[in-house]
Amino acid sequence: MKLFHALFICSSLVAGAHAQEATAPLVLKKTIPLEKVEGRIDHLAADGAGQRLFVAALGNNTVEVLDLKAGKQAQRLSGFAEPQGIAYAPEFDRLFVANGQDGTCRILDGHSFKTISTVELGDDADNVRYEEKSRRVYVGYGSGALAVLDAKTGAKLADVKLAGHPESFRFETGGPRIFVNVPKAGHIAVVDREKGTVSETWPLKDAKANFPLILDEAKHRLFAGCRNPAKLLVFDTAAPGGRLVTTVAISRDTDDLFFDARNELIYVSCGQGFLDIIRQTGADTYEKVKSMPTAAGARTSLFVPELSMFCLAVPHRGTQSAEIRVFKTE
Repeated sequence: MKLFHALFICSSLVAGAHAQEATAPLVLKKTIPLEKVEGRIDHLAADGAGQRLFVAALGNNTVEVLDLKAGKQAQRLSGFAEPQGIAYAPEFDRLFVANGQDGTCRILDGHSFKTISTVELGDDADNVRYEEKSRRVYVGYGSGALAVLDAKTGAKLADVKLAGHPESFRFETGGPRIFVNVPKAGHIAVVDREKGTVSETWPLKDAKANFPLILDEAKHRLFAGCRNPAKLLVFDTAAPGGRLVTTVAISRDTDDLFFDARNELIYVSCGQGFLDIIRQTGADTYEKVKSMPTAAGARTSLFVPELSMFCLAVPHRGTQSAEIRVFKTE
């Protein structure tokens, strides 16, 4: 009888563990080693249809191409100069890589990976975003500008002047606005992309060092991740001047955050060694539901909604090898 009781308890614990894993916000499905990748890893981009992940290995001066389906490194692209931002334009099968050291944006064919053209921007070319509707690519660079490129031709079309170096920025699909983190200026700049000018700025009071940014357009909410102190700021984008709705404490040294609209979750990757998961219980209410231990310096990530996949970049530090951890969303 005692043996039966013990077996029952063990089986219940195992079943409970499986049930907990099944309902976990993120479940680790595979780990892809990044062999011979040293130094800081910066931003990621994905080709959802081709199930490829592009990794800007800044400290290695390479771009790593991963096969997400096979779970392995497919190719290494070398010859970059501190690759920071990266974006993929599927309509043209083009890869755009911003280089911090030489201030260029290099445009590559998405399969041969041969350089098609190089756009000279200036110093510290950084975040890159592809805007599907206009088929334009935006690159943040220098002491304060967004360069606007034609995704098909690679031609530079315009510059949008800012008050400081831009970090993350996001497009509004139902309107002309681009929201831009400008940490040195201590504000979020709101750019009218039809006019190519800053229409307003939202000064930050509750926290500074605003690096990552993401938008929940359906609920008119903008999320800014700050490092000093470590907080997530939530703004109402429909309110004049971007009303601050609430703040949520997060782990230190964040560099990427994403909103999973289907599950109403926010994923915040932090260099302190945690992946914070925040649940949106209402447009104005948020709660941290989990801080998943990751690894020191693992602060860059990418959410790929069409694949229900979240990818976390882990750099080589001490005994921890460089790798990409691939999670499935619930």
